[in-house]
Amino acid sequence: MSDPFGVSFVIATYNRRNVLLETLGRLADCGLDRSKMQTIVVNNASDDGTAVAICEHFPDVDILALSENRGPSAKALALPETRFRYTVFLDDDSWPLGDSVTRMIDHFERTPSLAAAGFIAHLPSGQIECSALPGVFIGCGVGLRTEALRKVGSYDERFFMAAEEYDLAFRLANAGYLVRDFDDLHVRHLKAPQARYRGTLAYYDTRNNLVVACRYLTGRWLRVYLADWIQRYAWLSSSSGNGGAFARGLAAGLWWAACERLAGREEPLSPRAFERFFRVQEIEYRMRDLRDAGVRRIILASLGKNVFAFRHGAEQAGIELIAIADDGFGSIENRRYRGTPIVPTVEAMRMDFHAVVVSNTSFAHAYQARGRLASMTDRPIHDWFGRWPEP
Repeated sequence: MSDPFGVSFVIATYNRRNVLLETLGRLADCGLDRSKMQTIVVNNASDDGTAVAICEHFPDVDILALSENRGPSAKALALPETRFRYTVFLDDDSWPLGDSVTRMIDHFERTPSLAAAGFIAHLPSGQIECSALPGVFIGCGVGLRTEALRKVGSYDERFFMAAEEYDLAFRLANAGYLVRDFDDLHVRHLKAPQARYRGTLAYYDTRNNLVVACRYLTGRWLRVYLADWIQRYAWLSSSSGNGGAFARGLAAGLWWAACERLAGREEPLSPRAFERFFRVQEIEYRMRDLRDAGVRRIILASLGKNVFAFRHGAEQAGIELIAIADDGFGSIENRRYRGTPIVPTVEAMRMDFHAVVVSNTSFAHAYQARGRLASMTDRPIHDWFGRWPEP
């Protein structure tokens, strides 16, 4: 039987010995008695002396040695080895801050239906890392109820990297569990900023997001989000010179999804779970409130991963969508999203509109977008999801 106060920390690593050793050293400061914590390192066939260094410096750490690199999703393989009631997934360069772990336990103890408690990740740049959809956690810091993992399964290790958190969060929600993030749970993540969108990431982003869409969405929503996400990753890949990786990911994702469909392995989100993650009805209600307040023409700010919910809400409320302001996706002339021009923010602010709506359900990106817009327009800015938790 799981210990009610114990935590199993699970970390996957590949050839990152020094940063992993720093992370393992930091775990001693998480606030738990040693008898109430277990650390498992899933070693993805590292050849840089990782295993020897762990044994030398942290002999109490359990090592799960793999014969090949199976990516961050290999954390799933540690589930049979976990001993305690709660499991925390970390990256090899992330660790809990302050007493976040004990606060996490308090959240779980107070809410029996809670299966996943997402941490807020703080980067060295001062920025915050979070998911594109509300409630979906990120792999560098999430607490999980081990019993729930045993019921629904852990990460799908076939994902290797990218979108494995969406897949697990959706499964947990479909099983009736609560999945959310908490402003009082924090991790430090030493993630280095990527200079460019790499080919490996372009491939897995494309493939895995297509699989997630086909597994969990049906009918109109499947058609909408599948088309949107294909377009999103095509644009990201094209702008970084990774068109070939995108094409391979697209083919692999459609093939994988087709095989699952033939095998009857779809797991459509319940209407309640769909709304919890995509907020389509909530955004429509808010758009109707804008219309009732006299707003007739808006600019959407940010071509976020869930931008369709904002476009749909405006359409249902009878509000005219003038343009989408996005300095990344709008850098190419005449680019459009479902017929709406995507333009640089400066250009959008010169248009004739009544208000700006920040069209991003990622709380960090929405907050940042609102801050940039505040200095560029005196017209109302409506940000319904942005916030900036302090560590």
